[in-house]
Amino acid sequence: MTQALDVTRKTMRNAARGSSAMRATRSARCITIGLAIGAALAGCSPTISKHGNLLSQSDLQQVQTGTSKEQVKTALGSPATTSTVGGDAYYYISTTREQRAFMKPKVTERRVVAVYFDEFGTVNNVARYGLKDGKVFDYITRETPTHARDLGVIQKIFRGIGTPNTPPGSQIGKGPPV
Repeated sequence: MTQALDVTRKTMRNAARGSSAMRATRSARCITIGLAIGAALAGCSPTISKHGNLLSQSDLQQVQTGTSKEQVKTALGSPATTSTVGGDAYYYISTTREQRAFMKPKVTERRVVAVYFDEFGTVNNVARYGLKDGKVFDYITRETPTHARDLGVIQKIFRGIGTPNTPPGSQIGKGPPV
């Protein structure tokens, strides 16, 4: 009987050891799964980048009506672009972009500070614009999207078919001139 009791005790000890090993394996799996989920969520956090003239409120307060061009450049720095059409103007542009993982970057904020000058070269007006005030404009290529139709290759080839009595070189039925 003592042998049977010893065998039962050994079996119980082995079972206890197995359950603690199973618990350790389970907790290791839970930790591994938790770390994998954490890493996946960390990869989804956005990368925010800011470009351009990041002007502070105190910088903008230095530019008042009557300020000269030189004083504006001293206070705000060199402008991103200038305009001489319809009067002189300096444009200070800043852009904030957000990118998540491998997705395409998205413009989340764009600020344009326009400083307009009168004929004497002094500040006439200071205006602030954002994304809500207009279309997104590509300042690098300096191209504005047009409202003309973009024709594909096949459409360009067959665009004159179906317009009867159209003399060669005529613009009727051909869409906008290129």
